[in-house]
Amino acid sequence: GSVKAGKMLEGEKMRQCKQEEEQQQKEEEREGLIEFYSSYQELFQFFCSNTTIHGAIRLVCSKKNKMKTAFWSVLFFLTFGLMYWQFGILYREYFSYPVNLNLNLNSDRLTFPAVTLCTLNPYRYSAIRKQLDNLDQITQRTLLDLYDYNMSLPRSDWSTLSTQRRSSRSLLHHVQRHPLRRQKRDNLVNLPENSPSVDKNDWKIGFVLCSENNDCFHQAYSSGVDAVREWYSFHYINILAQVPDAKALDESDFENFIYACRFNEATCDKANYTHFHHPLYGNCYTFNDNSSSLWTSSLPGINNGLSLVVRTEQNDFIPLLSTVTGARVMVHDQNEPAFMDDGGFNVRPGIETSISMRKEMTVRLGGSYSDCTEDGSDVPVQNLYSSRYTEQVCIRSCFQLNMVERCGCAYYFYPLPDGAEYCDYTKHTAWGYCYYKLLAEFKADVLGCFRKCRKPCKMTEYQLSAGYSRWPSAVSEDWVFYMLSQQNKYNITSKRNGVAKVNIFFEEWNYKTNGESPAFTVVTLLSQLGNQWSLWFGSSVLSVMELAELVLDFIAITFILAFRWFRSRQKLSPPGPPPNSQDNAAFQDEAPALSSPHRFTVEAVVTTLPSYNSLEPRGPSRDGEVGHE
Repeated sequence: GSVKAGKMLEGEKMRQCKQEEEQQQKEEEREGLIEFYSSYQELFQFFCSNTTIHGAIRLVCSKKNKMKTAFWSVLFFLTFGLMYWQFGILYREYFSYPVNLNLNLNSDRLTFPAVTLCTLNPYRYSAIRKQLDNLDQITQRTLLDLYDYNMSLPRSDWSTLSTQRRSSRSLLHHVQRHPLRRQKRDNLVNLPENSPSVDKNDWKIGFVLCSENNDCFHQAYSSGVDAVREWYSFHYINILAQVPDAKALDESDFENFIYACRFNEATCDKANYTHFHHPLYGNCYTFNDNSSSLWTSSLPGINNGLSLVVRTEQNDFIPLLSTVTGARVMVHDQNEPAFMDDGGFNVRPGIETSISMRKEMTVRLGGSYSDCTEDGSDVPVQNLYSSRYTEQVCIRSCFQLNMVERCGCAYYFYPLPDGAEYCDYTKHTAWGYCYYKLLAEFKADVLGCFRKCRKPCKMTEYQLSAGYSRWPSAVSEDWVFYMLSQQNKYNITSKRNGVAKVNIFFEEWNYKTNGESPAFTVVTLLSQLGNQWSLWFGSSVLSVMELAELVLDFIAITFILAFRWFRSRQKLSPPGPPPNSQDNAAFQDEAPALSSPHRFTVEAVVTTLPSYNSLEPRGPSRDGEVGHE
C-alpha cells in the first residue's frame, strides 16, 4: 500500500511539472513588450528576413545553397566596405573645411581713401646739416679713390669746413670702421690686382661690417650705384639716430611742396592732411586721414576726386640717397600706415598722372576655415604701430622686436619699442654687422615672422590704373608757370621738371566684395552620406535605424547571455558542508550528479528526497521497498 501511494504521489508530481512546463512555453510564445532573441543566429536571421536594406535577405533565403550564400555574403560586405570608403572621403573633405568664393557687386557712395604723397628726396634738415656736410666730404674722397670721380659739393659745405673739424674727425673714425671697398669676383680671387686679366668690371663693390669680436664680412653689390647708396644710407641712418629729439626733423614745408590742392571742386586746407618724415622719401603728407571728417565722393570721375599740383624741383636735397626726381604717391585705407616702399609709385615731373580707383573688399572666414585673424590679438607679435592690424604691420613689428632682442637696439626705419633706443654706431659699434646678419635670416624666414603674421579676415584694397599726359602743354606752359609763380611767389627755375599734377578719383561707385562661405556644412554632409547609402543599398533613414536596432539588440543579447552564463556557474558550484552533519556532506557531493539541467527534474528530486532523520523509524519497510524495486 505504501508503494502504491508513493507511485501515485510521484505521478501527481510529474503531471504538475508537465502543466508548469506547458504554461511556461505558452508564456514564452506570447509576444511581450520587449522581446529579445535567444541566440545571435536567431537575431541575424530575423534582421536579414525583415530589413529594408537591399540584398540582406539573400544571406538567409539561400542558406541551403552554400555557394550562393558565400557569393552574396562577399558581395554584401564588399558593398559595405565601398560605401564606408566613400564615407571616409566625405568626412575627410568635410574636416578640411573648404569654402566657396562669393562675389558681390555693390553700388553706393564711397568714402575716399587716404592718399600719401612724399617729396621722394630726403631733406637736409638743419639739425643734421653739419654732419651731412662732413659725410659728403668723406664720400667725395672715397669716390675719388675708388673711381677717380670728383663729386661736386655745394659752396656752403666748403665754407663751413673749418668749423666742422671735430665732428668730421669723429665721423671719419666710424666711416673708417665701415669703409667702402672693391673686391674681386669669386672666379678672380686668385689673380693679382695688377693682372691684365682683371678689368674694372670684374670688381664687386661694397662695405665692410665687423662684429665686436672682429668677425667681419663684405656686404657686396653687383652695381656700384647700389653699393654707394646703401653705404651712404647706412651712415645717414646713424646720423639721424644721434638726434635726441625726433621733432627736430619735423620740418614741414607744405606750401613749398604742394602748389595746389582740391577735392570735389573744393580747396584743401591744413585740416585735411597730416605730416610725417621718412628717412629716404623725405617729407610726406597724408590727405583724408582724419577719421572725424572723412571725404566722400559725390560722383565718380576726375572732377570729383583729389587733384594736386606738386613741386618736383630738387633744391637742397641729398643726391646720394635718391637718384630720381618727382614725387611718390600711395593710396591706402584710413588707420593704416603708408609703407611707401611697398605700395607706392612715382609721379613723373612735367606729367599729369590720372589715377582711377576701384574699391575691393575681402572678407575671409576665420576659425577652422582659415588662419586669418580678426584684429591681431591672437597673433604672437606685439603691434608697434599706432594703427590697426595689417600683415605688413605685423611683419615689420616682428623684425623690430627681433632686432632689439638680438642687436640691443632698434632699426631707425621702424617704430621704437618701449625701453629701447635706435641703433647708432657711436653707442652700438657692431649694430650694422648684427643688422645685416639678421636681415638675411629674416628674408629666409628663419625668424618665423612670415609664419607668425597672418592675414586679416577683413581687408580693403584699391585697384589702381593710371594714365599719363604732358602737363602743362607747350602752348599753355608760359601762363601756367607765370600764374603759379605770381600766386604763391614760387621761383621755378627748371620749368618742365619743376612741377607735376596728380588726379586721384573713383572710376565708378560700384565696388566688389569677395566673401567666403562654407562649402561643406553639416546639412551637405548628411545629404552626401544619404546619397551614398541610397546608391549602395537603396535604403533610407529608417534603414539606418534598423541597423542601429541590430547593434543595440546584439549588445543586449550579449549582456543577457553573459548574465545567464554567470548564474549557471553559480548554480553548478558546490555549496559548503552544513554544520553538525558529516553524512549530509557525502550526500551533497552526489547531488550534482543526480540533478538535471531541466528545472522540473530538479524540483522533483528535491521535493521527494526525505530528510536523513526520517529514514530511521521506517528502516524495515524501506528495505522491502527497495528490494521490491
